[in-house]
Amino acid sequence: MARKVRPEDLSEQELRRLMVEKKRQTRQQRLDAFRRSGRVMDVGPIPEGRANTVLDDFIVEDAPDQPVSEAALKQERRKRVFDRLLFFIEMAAIAGLVFLIYNGASIVQDLNRQVSEALVQATVTPTALVQAVVLPSGHTPPTSEGGAQFNEAEIPEHLRPLHQSMASAPAPARRPEQAIQIVIPSIDVDAPIVMGDGWEQLKQGVGQRIGTADPGENGNLVLSAHNDIFGQIFRHLDKLQSGDEITVYTNVRAYTYVIELEPFVVEPTFVQVLEPTANSTLTLISCYPYLVDTERIIVKASLVE
Repeated sequence: MARKVRPEDLSEQELRRLMVEKKRQTRQQRLDAFRRSGRVMDVGPIPEGRANTVLDDFIVEDAPDQPVSEAALKQERRKRVFDRLLFFIEMAAIAGLVFLIYNGASIVQDLNRQVSEALVQATVTPTALVQAVVLPSGHTPPTSEGGAQFNEAEIPEHLRPLHQSMASAPAPARRPEQAIQIVIPSIDVDAPIVMGDGWEQLKQGVGQRIGTADPGENGNLVLSAHNDIFGQIFRHLDKLQSGDEITVYTNVRAYTYVIELEPFVVEPTFVQVLEPTANSTLTLISCYPYLVDTERIIVKASLVE
C-alpha cells in the first residue's frame, strides 16, 4: 500500500511540478468542456512550450454559452468596413468645407476689389496750361459795331482750332475746396466764382481757369472777369496797390492773399502769367483799357499763411 505523502514532505521543486500539472489538468478539463459546447474549435496540435499561453488566450471564464457564428463574423467585418467608409466620408466633407471657406473668402476679396475700382470715378483731365494761346476775358468793346462779343482776332489764325477745342472742354465736378466767392474790399468787389473762364462762364461772374490750383494749395489760382460788360466786376483792378488784401472763399474756409506787385499790363498772348508756381499764388486777369480791351491787366498776390 502506497504511503500517503503530505505536502510538507515534498520539496519546493516537487511542489512546483505538482502545481503545474494540476493547473494543466484543470485547463484541459475546461478546454474539453468548451469543445463539447462548440465554443472552441480544434486547430491542430499546439507546441508544448505554447500550450499554457494559448489556453490562457482562448479560454475565458465568462465566455458566452452560444458559439460565434460565421454570419456574426461577417456582420462584424461589414461594420468595420462601414465605419472606415464613414470616416473617409467625414474627412472628405471637412476638406470640402475648408475649400469652400477659402474659396468664398477669395471671392469676397475679389468682389470688394471690383467694387472699390468701380467707385473710383474717372477724373476730367484739365486742359494743359501750355496749350493756352490767348489770355481769358478777351472781347470787343461794347461801344464797337455789333457790341461786345468774343474777340477771335486776338488768336493767331493757325491756332484758332486749338482754342475752340479747349473752349469745349467739360468743366470738372465741383469740389469742396473749389473757389466760390471773391472779396476785394479796396475796390468794392464781392462776386461769385464759377469753374471755367470761357465766354459763357464769365457772363455769370468771376471764372476760375480749369487746371489751375484751388485756394490755399501750392500753385497758381487764376481768376478772370470782365471790366466793362456783365457787371464790370474787375473794372478797377488798375487801382489796386501793394499790400491790398484779396479773400477767396471755398465751402471749407476762406483764404487771404496780399498783393506784392503793382498791377501791370501785357499783350493778350502773354500766356506765361498762367504758368504754375511753386508757392500759393493768385492771378487776376481782365481786359484793359476800359472800353478799349486790346490788352490785359494782371494782378499778382501771395497767400497769407
